[in-house]
Amino acid sequence: MITKRIIPCLDVRDGRVVKGVNFKDLNDVSSPVELARFYSENGADELVFYDITASAEGRRLFTDILCETAKSVFIPLTVGGGINTTDDFDRVLKCGADKVSVNSGAIRNPNLIYEAAKLYGDQCVVLSADVKRVGGVFRVFAKGGRENTGMEAIEWIKKCVSLGAGEVVVNSIDTDGVKGGFDLEMLDAVCNAVNVPVIASGGAGKSQDFITLFKTLPKVDAGLAASIFHFGEVAISDLKKEMKESRIPTRI
Repeated sequence: MITKRIIPCLDVRDGRVVKGVNFKDLNDVSSPVELARFYSENGADELVFYDITASAEGRRLFTDILCETAKSVFIPLTVGGGINTTDDFDRVLKCGADKVSVNSGAIRNPNLIYEAAKLYGDQCVVLSADVKRVGGVFRVFAKGGRENTGMEAIEWIKKCVSLGAGEVVVNSIDTDGVKGGFDLEMLDAVCNAVNVPVIASGGAGKSQDFITLFKTLPKVDAGLAASIFHFGEVAISDLKKEMKESRIPTRI
């Protein structure tokens, strides 16, 4: 049976890891290099590095900090933020990333997913979808959750997977930073729509939220979180012990 992955997320702004609530009110946490090294040594299965203001500020991702971060980890690293062309894919992969996450760049040019998958393989292309309920409908947001695209999220995710996205990170803006549990309704809808790995993001507040996620939605491949790991509220080693006790396959 495939093990469920636990993935800390480094949201980076101006070279520092930050965390907020509902994608707003960002507070400084730590150095991405130091945090990445800590997680790599303490049981994380993978790591995600997002330069969260690159798209909104219309600039390229910070390559120097990314290179330092990549050198300090020995687990798969997914990188996103300001990815708009296949040249951006190439640059980030050369910095040490294993996978590249696209969000706003794919919204502007969906063909970017197809082109990147053709060049680097589906397994390298990760769709990151920031989703929020608007009038009871799942809508896709761009530029770090600042801009409503008007697109229905499930259809958008299906389209991107058909173009070659090999993995989907579902970021629920409604539950982000609230620590009330993952958005199971939204995740269920995505899992039923696609046949690629789905990563749940947004809402984890305690270990039990991961147990509930994997027990309720066995199709979900991984749980991603930030603040509960950053602030020591949940230790990954303890979480994995609880998962094993709950008979959820995990790498100890």
